[in-house]
Amino acid sequence: MTISGWFAVALAVPVLLLGELLVKRVALLARFNIPAPVVGGLLISLLILAGNLTGIVAARFETSVTAPWWTWLVTTEPEWAKTPVKNVNLPFLVAFFTCIGLNASWTLVKRGSVQVLVFWSLAGALAIVQNGLGVALAKLLGVSPLLGLMCGSVSMTGGHGTALGFAGELEKAGLQGAGVIGVAAATFGLVAGGLLGGPVGGQLIRRRNLKPAVTSEAHLQSGQTVEPGIIPDLRTLAGYGKQFLVHLALLLICVKLGAWVSNFIQQTKITFPVYIGAMLLGVVVRNVVDLSGGRWIKTEVIDTLASVTLGVFLAIAMMSLSLIELASAAVPMLIILAVQVTVMGLFAWFVTFRLMGRDFDAAVMAGGHCGFGLGATPNAVANMKALVERFGPAPRAFLVVPIVGAFLIDFVNATNITIFLNLLEP
Repeated sequence: MTISGWFAVALAVPVLLLGELLVKRVALLARFNIPAPVVGGLLISLLILAGNLTGIVAARFETSVTAPWWTWLVTTEPEWAKTPVKNVNLPFLVAFFTCIGLNASWTLVKRGSVQVLVFWSLAGALAIVQNGLGVALAKLLGVSPLLGLMCGSVSMTGGHGTALGFAGELEKAGLQGAGVIGVAAATFGLVAGGLLGGPVGGQLIRRRNLKPAVTSEAHLQSGQTVEPGIIPDLRTLAGYGKQFLVHLALLLICVKLGAWVSNFIQQTKITFPVYIGAMLLGVVVRNVVDLSGGRWIKTEVIDTLASVTLGVFLAIAMMSLSLIELASAAVPMLIILAVQVTVMGLFAWFVTFRLMGRDFDAAVMAGGHCGFGLGATPNAVANMKALVERFGPAPRAFLVVPIVGAFLIDFVNATNITIFLNLLEP
């Protein structure tokens, strides 16, 4: 049975509410700071997996859609006229990163410029470690080193987009079924990243009795909302009235025009995330408005929009995961991925935390690094958001991690993968 992607969209808010309820009621989830969208969405995907394995009901979510009214926002007109197939979740993903761009005021960037460079270097170093480790383990297990590369930074730091983007090249190099392997590995990383970041960051904060440098912060850079949860967020947006409508219009315009920017960037033939154009446009718009003396873009409104789009995106992504792909994955692949997760946790604990300052923000960044180091910047932000909602604001972390995870790391990782691929080709 194929479940429509529209049903996943309709279930997003109920699944978020389910996740929030479980986090409140299950002490272990609260202690490990597991994000509510991960909890609710993963529960649904596990139920679907159980149905498939037992034969009670064979089901999966079909998340691809062609509806013109839905795909228009995230495509250019020439592409849209061809009725393209897009993931139903794409508008939420692009909207979230557009919010990140709209909140990237140059004033904030100047404050965190050195930290951005340090974290960027750490993320690049981790990507190299992931590839070296994956290739070495593959050779040790007697399988193709290309499998190790795909289970390295291609799917871990890179995630689904990079895995699928490089699948063709890996197929040409000799890795049969590279696309399926990449999706399965990235899926494994997505789940592991959402589960690992909270415990790592939380334990660092507790063991070292770390405290926030600031006591209150009402925007995304701190990850704080007045009251966490999808319903309070929606209630807050409604309370902004006309201000909310103005910001929503700005967000939608940036998403639409960003599709053209992304299309232009893709002409370079280098693999970039689909949301990069809209995010860059958001950065430009915010700073042009700021430099012109305008103060009408309110960070707190954009933050609440970001919180809603992030929650919906993660809920849909997690519940529609095809975990059956992990159940049927080869043993060597699972061994490599398990080691990658372990190394990610150790790297975040011993390297990221220490080099980013050994303070509260560094602990939150360590939790976030687990999220995007295993495949998804939204998971990184969700991990950090869960931590700050429990322990307090971390504005530096919410400035540094999204900039590196959403954009800068792709330059380093693409180069890293290309070098390894060339070295492995006969």
